[in-house]
Amino acid sequence: MRPLRSDDPREVAGYRLLARIGEGGMGSVYLTRTRGNQPVALKVIRREYAQEGEFRRRFQQEVKAARNVQGHHVVPVVDHDTTGTQPWLATTYIPGLPLDEALTAYGPLPLPAALQLIGCAAEALRAVHASGVIHRDLKPSNILLGAEGPWVIDFGIARAADATQLTRSGGLIGTPQYMSPEHAIGQPLTPATDIFSLGLIAAVVATGRHPYGDGSAITLATQIANTEARPPDLTGYPEALRPVLERSLAADPASRPAPAELAELCEEAGGRQLRDFAGWLPEPVTAEIARREEASQQPPEPAATAAPHGYTPTYVPQPPHDAPTRTAAPAPVLGSAPAPAPARSRRAPLVIGATAMAVVVAAAATWALTSRGNEKSTEARNGAPQPTASATKQSPASTATAAGPESAYEVIFENKPFTIRAPTATYSQVDLDTPKVVPSGADVGATEMVYQEMEKFSYLEFETPTGTSSGTTPEECQSATGASVLPNKIPGKDLAETFPKGTVLCTVTKDGNLAMLEITDVVNRTALPDFVTELTLWKIP
Repeated sequence: MRPLRSDDPREVAGYRLLARIGEGGMGSVYLTRTRGNQPVALKVIRREYAQEGEFRRRFQQEVKAARNVQGHHVVPVVDHDTTGTQPWLATTYIPGLPLDEALTAYGPLPLPAALQLIGCAAEALRAVHASGVIHRDLKPSNILLGAEGPWVIDFGIARAADATQLTRSGGLIGTPQYMSPEHAIGQPLTPATDIFSLGLIAAVVATGRHPYGDGSAITLATQIANTEARPPDLTGYPEALRPVLERSLAADPASRPAPAELAELCEEAGGRQLRDFAGWLPEPVTAEIARREEASQQPPEPAATAAPHGYTPTYVPQPPHDAPTRTAAPAPVLGSAPAPAPARSRRAPLVIGATAMAVVVAAAATWALTSRGNEKSTEARNGAPQPTASATKQSPASTATAAGPESAYEVIFENKPFTIRAPTATYSQVDLDTPKVVPSGADVGATEMVYQEMEKFSYLEFETPTGTSSGTTPEECQSATGASVLPNKIPGKDLAETFPKGTVLCTVTKDGNLAMLEITDVVNRTALPDFVTELTLWKIP
């Protein structure tokens, strides 16, 4: 939780905003309170979605259905406006610890706790599915750990995003490494897609290992798409966990267990009643949850310069058609193909692989554009474990940074010395347009990075999709922002190895410019490194 920024609204539909909880692909999330003084999380939908008529129609349908969802471990929707200039919805605020952040800070959970978590999440899915809703984007960052058990959040909203121009151009909304096979190849989804995603989460939360390996998001999604031909090897997982994984990760959706059956399977394997939460989590995790609960009672003070009442953000992302190098290629139309015969030829896996790759590439490109981080917490980004950034790292070419004489990119400034120092107090915010590094608590507008130092949660966080570039021309740089996107959050212990001298980072800033950071030195003064860089900024044509 962070203070409101100078460009944040102070009030939405009569709700006085108290703090910024997070920002993600769908919008920004704020802490506020009802007239009865109950804390709620209010999500303001991004303008580019709000301008889409089909998104609004589906969003209204999904929110209406979500308000009917009642059950254990489900965070309820308490209020909404789907017809105003800026759509929003409010849910009960849970000051819990996002699962992906818990995995990053403390590692996998003990097996009994992992099975209890998955069983409770399955109970939540039973309530969600009973209301006619499919989650569609179940991942560790959409599960909160609380003292009274886990909570599933953000169910159903991804379907509305699937209706936008962004996805009609061939992409899919979702997180590639947690998609089901049918989702990865663009087939119609049933509630069973959420069961597959939950099976993947079960493997990760219990062992820290993804069933399909340690590759990049697009590699994992391609392997997931080929599950029928090449199912994952589950022999290395704990014996008590394997039945859960074998059933949940079945290639055929009809072969996966229903949520109630999965919950029962987890309770039996874990040897503990699902709703017995006395000491259910390791002590360090419990202590962090208690700290967050206490902090939520005293939200941070907002930045000194107040934004006008109402939602008038200064950053309006460009629509996908304005950035052709970052949009997804059209996916093949699969629905018109005849059903395959029962007998499969020996060449079938190759055909599946080609189809899967075409759709997965589109899905990954869309994911890179829309997943600006977990919308629930500024301390938690995307699913864990993320593929290490070093896996996508490339050696920069020694080409000139200036735009060539025929380039349409306009140089704003070039090779400007710019040092990103380890924070001296909690966190620093990095604005690449100005450019400047601003300490925590200072008044700052739109930023592209947050550098945080805490006892358990040191990391460098990218607030805009950031990629590594193999070259230093503006064309190569912008291509990297969609093709070589890094995880949103890099743990502090991995920074020096992930970003050695010579790394070139590229992003489209929140002001719509193209920024390139070329790391010229890495200085290890403290536990976190300083990055000495040269910064180039272009105006995108």
